[in-house]
Amino acid sequence: MAAALALAPPEADAFGQELDRIRAEVLAERGAEDARYIRTLITVHRVLEAGGRATLAVSLLPPAWLAGTAMLTTAKILENMELGHNILHGQWDWMRDPAVHSTTWEWDFPTPAAAWKHTHNNLHHTWTNVVGRDRDLGYVAMRMSADQPWHPVHLLQPLYGGPLLAPLFEWAIALYDLEPEAVVQGRKSGRAFLGDLAGMARKAARQFTKDYVLFPLLAGPSALPCLLGNLTANATRNIWAHTVIFCGHFPAGAESFTEDEIEGESRGQWYVRQALGSANIDGGPLLHILTGNLSHQIEHHLFPDLPSNRYAQIAPRVRKLCEKYGIPYTTGPLPRQYASTWARIWRMAIP
Repeated sequence: MAAALALAPPEADAFGQELDRIRAEVLAERGAEDARYIRTLITVHRVLEAGGRATLAVSLLPPAWLAGTAMLTTAKILENMELGHNILHGQWDWMRDPAVHSTTWEWDFPTPAAAWKHTHNNLHHTWTNVVGRDRDLGYVAMRMSADQPWHPVHLLQPLYGGPLLAPLFEWAIALYDLEPEAVVQGRKSGRAFLGDLAGMARKAARQFTKDYVLFPLLAGPSALPCLLGNLTANATRNIWAHTVIFCGHFPAGAESFTEDEIEGESRGQWYVRQALGSANIDGGPLLHILTGNLSHQIEHHLFPDLPSNRYAQIAPRVRKLCEKYGIPYTTGPLPRQYASTWARIWRMAIP
């Protein structure tokens, strides 16, 4: 057990109360500036996507292909990370804008928003890095904690966990969100699974048709380079999302927990676990935006429903609180976090 997880209940509760005060301050301050931020990002995304698709429609010339692919890639990263992920967390529901609301937003991803909100918001954020509770701890297929049972297939996880998974991350997550293992374990009915499968198939078909049939056909003579541009944009977005998410949960310093360790967990202890089970990525404003501010993974796990643009503002205060209570605050530059994540993947592959 991590020493910080063994904080006496009064200390854990005091830590939680100080975090609650930070949260209350941000909730009270939300307003026009925050709304302007998210609406500006939506506009930037739409301009980049329209520009990228228009340029790829005339992409027989290599410079046009490069420019169009770059714009579309950036648009997809923004939509997936800073818009889709955070809007679906309900971070902007307070605006009461039906166009920017967790109940109406459908993102540029094969998995339906409702399925993702269940596995991510309800399961992962509640049981972060708890073995047997958090399916995101290895995404069922990988062993990322010594407390998880080892199987011979895990010897291959350095192969399928990165080079194979990353470029196809959106499709892997769509299948993962179906929870197929829950059917085998009797926790999910076959009828419910088939219903979810049909919903995912409809969404995936729309995504596939849009990027790999409709827009290439509209490009006429530029159909092939347009198709390749869309493939490149999606693969790059997937690799980036895979990198950011893995570096936020699995580098050295990010802890995992057993069910026994969290028995009777109070709100303060839940806060402690969220801080211990997450890791940040150091960087500037552009990096933070392109990661959906998940470079502030610790702050996101402490306050998943606060506007993402506020994480950089509160991060120094959160860090000081962690230092005050002796809770490790794991952060570092992207190359270091990435290297330590892969060291863990290799280490956990061996029994």
